[in-house]
Amino acid sequence: MTSGSFRFDRFLLDPADRRLKRDGAPVELNARYLDALALLVREQGKLVSKDRFLDEVWRGVPVTDEALTQCIKTLRRQLGDDAARPRFIETVPKHGYRFIAAVEDGAGRIPDTPPLAAPSPASHYSWRECLILTGAGTLGAGIAGLLGGIFYGVAGASQPLQAGTGAVSILLVLLALTLVAALTGGAGVSFGIAAAGFARNDRGLWSAFGGALGGALIGGFVKLLGLDAFDLLLGKSPGDITGAAEGAMLGGAAGIGCWLASRDGAFRLRRSMIAAGLVGGATGILVPLLGGRLMGGSLDLLARQFTDSRLRLDQIGAILGESGFGPLSQIVTAGLEGALFSACIVGAIILGRRAVGGTR
Repeated sequence: MTSGSFRFDRFLLDPADRRLKRDGAPVELNARYLDALALLVREQGKLVSKDRFLDEVWRGVPVTDEALTQCIKTLRRQLGDDAARPRFIETVPKHGYRFIAAVEDGAGRIPDTPPLAAPSPASHYSWRECLILTGAGTLGAGIAGLLGGIFYGVAGASQPLQAGTGAVSILLVLLALTLVAALTGGAGVSFGIAAAGFARNDRGLWSAFGGALGGALIGGFVKLLGLDAFDLLLGKSPGDITGAAEGAMLGGAAGIGCWLASRDGAFRLRRSMIAAGLVGGATGILVPLLGGRLMGGSLDLLARQFTDSRLRLDQIGAILGESGFGPLSQIVTAGLEGALFSACIVGAIILGRRAVGGTR
């Protein structure tokens, strides 16, 4: 390509004048990042390797890969691009980056390198990928349920037991119950998040909305089915156990966590899981503060509604200085549940993206 000015989408890049404009308004970029953008645009449609960036932009100055990652992240933010479904800068995992938008100069489209048509954000997405990510997220939720079941099972089994009740039986029952609940809720949340990949824009918003909707639908259905089952079999409803509202909150938190994970296109597993865990933990804490219940609170409610129940989670309250499974116990366990649920779903979806090449 020539070295004059370049037009793409709403932008005008003039490397000689050291300016980038959007709809005539200057876009702030430091000199190094502007050079990186100019290199990408000049090589429109071609792979620009990491070594070329280091040689032609940093000109031999020793820098880490993080410097290039931060450069690309800043360019995407200034261009309004999305790493997960790019319109301008596409990541080629382990190799470099490619500028994929159509580029023109003052005389029209540049002839020497036929520009690639800028794909719609959802053009690389398929139902196959959506289902793979749904399955991955569901497995992640299952891992969270497994860990949660062990925690509640150990707490329940550590109480003084009545004759005929074994610690292993309590552990297995709570493990199975928590695992089923996590897999069911995780499937709805993960599908909602994965389906957001078909959105053309604002995928962060759609990811949060999809996760919340999936969690609400599954939570509401399971609660309705559970209450009806208890009423039918035992003639008594257990009360206000976890349901649609709690599912929506946790699902939305997981969706926000997935959006945060895709912000820089690197999909770093540990950092993304930590971020998702923090969002999910904060949301989990909010649930009991607003009068809701997650798994721990629901189990305690079930145990107390049915006087012949042998299940007690008072050991958790004792650790926190409460005489039973009180408000503090609900807040702490809900925070842990939310953090674990969101972190495991986001981590599993990231691994699923890597498996299908989703780090484009």
